[in-house]
Amino acid sequence: MKILNIAAYKFIALDSLPVLRAQLLEALETRQIKGTVLLAEEGINFFLAAPGAAIHDFLAWLQADARFCMLDIKQSRSTAQPFAKLLVKVKPEIIRMNHPAIQPLAGRAPAVDAPTLKRWLDAGQDDAGRQVVMLDTRNGFEADVGTFRNAIDWRLDKFSDFPQAVLDHQGELDGKTVVSFCTGGIRCEKAAIYLKEAGLPNVYQLDGGILKYFEDCGQAHFDGECFVFDDRRAVNAALQPCVDVGASSDKPA
Repeated sequence: MKILNIAAYKFIALDSLPVLRAQLLEALETRQIKGTVLLAEEGINFFLAAPGAAIHDFLAWLQADARFCMLDIKQSRSTAQPFAKLLVKVKPEIIRMNHPAIQPLAGRAPAVDAPTLKRWLDAGQDDAGRQVVMLDTRNGFEADVGTFRNAIDWRLDKFSDFPQAVLDHQGELDGKTVVSFCTGGIRCEKAAIYLKEAGLPNVYQLDGGILKYFEDCGQAHFDGECFVFDDRRAVNAALQPCVDVGASSDKPA
């Protein structure tokens, strides 16, 4: 599998976004890397793919910038390029929630790592003895491809529907330990902050999302595959492509 696929995000204050966009576009085009980069004043979010040497060279260039030196990179392999083109966009948010009060730059909600979550799910409770509920913050069609067993799925059409869904269903979560999850961590990070601000005391985000969970814990407690927004369509618990349909999307998740 000669193509290296990478995904990462970071909430960090960015300015001069048109300049940064031009620099990233040149760096990626020079290395013939395809995929999507989203930039906003709140940070960076990207899904990219190319032969491994090009990706590693780009990451060395990117992480020479102190703002991006601590990126948590999720990696997987594929036999073919899963993206049709390269897009580098400046957006109001790197993941759209339409809720300006939610500012991950001001501090993350507590996170649970994959091995700890697996241990909780094995036991049926967290370390304090509370029932653990998994809350899928992705779109409904993503959950249809695969999700955690018995996860709560509010059938979201888009992530900006999440705040209203919390208002409609908060009673389902009262008195429980809630673990929000998504593909790579960005949506469940904003979601966990919103849940905390809504008054739920025992909320965690799954650190690194499903992709990191697969990397550390495999298939345990997960049914199906993880939907991804490119031509692979989904990856299995070994982070290998399992479906190849349609044209790629330009919406990192």
